Amino acid sequence: MKFTSFLLLFCLMIVHCTAQQETPELVNPILAVTGTVVDHDDFPSEYVDNRNIEVWLPEGYESSTERYQVLYMHDGQNVFDPETSYNGNDWMVDEALTELIASGEVEGTIVVAIWNSGITRFPEYMPQKPAEVMNSEPVREEVMKNSGKPIFSDDYLKFIVEEVKPFIDAEYRTKPEREHTSIMGSSMGGLISLYAIMEYPEVFGAAGCVSTHWIVPNIGAEFVKHVEDNLPDPSTHKIYFDFGTVGLDADYEPDQTNVDKMMEAAGYVRGENWTTKKFEGHDHMEQYWAMRIQEPLKFILD
Repeated sequence: MKFTSFLLLFCLMIVHCTAQQETPELVNPILAVTGTVVDHDDFPSEYVDNRNIEVWLPEGYESSTERYQVLYMHDGQNVFDPETSYNGNDWMVDEALTELIASGEVEGTIVVAIWNSGITRFPEYMPQKPAEVMNSEPVREEVMKNSGKPIFSDDYLKFIVEEVKPFIDAEYRTKPEREHTSIMGSSMGGLISLYAIMEYPEVFGAAGCVSTHWIVPNIGAEFVKHVEDNLPDPSTHKIYFDFGTVGLDADYEPDQTNVDKMMEAAGYVRGENWTTKKFEGHDHMEQYWAMRIQEPLKFILD
């Protein structure tokens, strides 16, 4: 499929966003997948419900013998294809990485997009240990009422680490080491990405936390406290945060500021192994994450 310049599309979307900031009606300009995506439908698990997994291979993968770093992404149906995404707009990760790899800004990368499970997305993505510290019956009842299951994100991470990653490393030419393995997501996917790098610092070397949803009632505040004592070693890890100023994102800055202070106290250096970016006028939508997707990709995959 012919690749249309992502940079041009990115600039056009910025112009459109500026003109329509108060009532955005952004639509991805590319309505199909760029590059090679291999579908692993109904991927089995002993820990969580079976779900689809999509693996994106960069241009030249099939004709080369080189090995590639790997980025694991949550909400996989929203990553590449607008036809399967939540609101008809995907993250445009395929277009962005094609351009970044071609320009030499990012090394060759395989992306593993793990679909969410729908109604059980919240208990899979909500960090489990902070929730258990609260031991709150009202919270447990609310989660069970809305999803039918208790919070089980520890099992979700076991699914990724013990089942998905070994399969990917066996099936594809990967660099399996920590320094070549990253994880990323948005909103609740941002929470579980940070939780993943804290729970499995030997597996994940970098995390991209986009529009991290710190404001989950009660549990979110407990997770912010959890961060302080569980950040991985700054000498071996990198973490990216960002947030917008519209919609849900408008409420993220206070907690993000507290987390930024924790990052500094833990020895992280802004611009080197950690960054936090604020995007004026950006809302809590796939369209806006697509607009700035190059930022986390360049930071965690360089």
